[in-house]
Amino acid sequence: MTRSGDPRPPAPSGPDPYIGRVGAPAKSRPPTTGDALDLVAGRPVLVLSGAGVSTDSGIPDYRGPGSPARTPMTYQEFVAGEGARRRYWARSHLGWSRMGTARPNPGHQALARLEATGRVGLLVTQNVDGLHEAAGSRRVCALHGRIADVVCLGCRTRSRRSTLARRLADLNPGWAERHADAADRPDGDVDLDDTEDFVVPGCERCGGVLKPDVVFFGENVPGRRVDRCYAAVARLAEVDGAMLVVGSSLTVMSGFRFVRHAARLGAPVVIVNRGSTRADDLATLKLEQGTSEFLGSWARSADVAANGQHEAERAEHRGVPEQDQPAGPPVEVVEERVAR
Repeated sequence: MTRSGDPRPPAPSGPDPYIGRVGAPAKSRPPTTGDALDLVAGRPVLVLSGAGVSTDSGIPDYRGPGSPARTPMTYQEFVAGEGARRRYWARSHLGWSRMGTARPNPGHQALARLEATGRVGLLVTQNVDGLHEAAGSRRVCALHGRIADVVCLGCRTRSRRSTLARRLADLNPGWAERHADAADRPDGDVDLDDTEDFVVPGCERCGGVLKPDVVFFGENVPGRRVDRCYAAVARLAEVDGAMLVVGSSLTVMSGFRFVRHAARLGAPVVIVNRGSTRADDLATLKLEQGTSEFLGSWARSADVAANGQHEAERAEHRGVPEQDQPAGPPVEVVEERVAR
């Protein structure tokens, strides 16, 4: 989803300092899972996730191997006329009912565990499916919004997609059953052309045009989200952190710019994705692997490291009075700057 025109920090003067490659494996052999885990071990990690993370939950991705060709509706098309909006909502109504049955997969669950143990600071996701939150992740920046929310373009009232889904079902009885064979597409879309008789309601408050509260192609990511992500990237340079990209081709600028900025700051960049990405030449390490497989390995290795640390602490403090031991929770190594 493209989002041009958002502010970006200026590029540094002189040669681009893409120095994050320190620690990468020798080019004489392909990188391994162990190499990638070594690069993120012991560091605060900023994670950027894409559609490939949700494929194991049954949601199609955009550009992975075997992905269907697609021509997504732009924001300009959506606001231009009633016919385009009818086509969008007719297809999205079917896709929403199917996406609503998707559940977090082991990759989502692993990231939630890694956040809970302090390995993941901020999770920036390009996905709109809400599965990271459903898995238990709390420090999430949904860069492109969430398909579960709806906004009125007139009065800006926000409401739940589930409420609109019930209204659409009441106004279009039997629609889902008549088009049950429509093929699924990414972001809760389906392959369907017969939409002329679909009825779309207006805002319950003002009668205005309803739009899913997601960033369409041709629409900008809200500036507060962009600022939050840039702040998290800048923090990596201060705490010797790393950036991990999972399941994204980084084709659009909305996510790619953060990877580029991390590389310019000298932070290691690890990319785990099946297929090439726009940032392959910026990566410290690029691993061709499924995201659930890699994230599961990372979570298990983090669990082992944590258990080893606990054993060492118990040995160190054996016989030491409790009041002499450090009190309070561990200090977080990655901070979020929440725009107000």
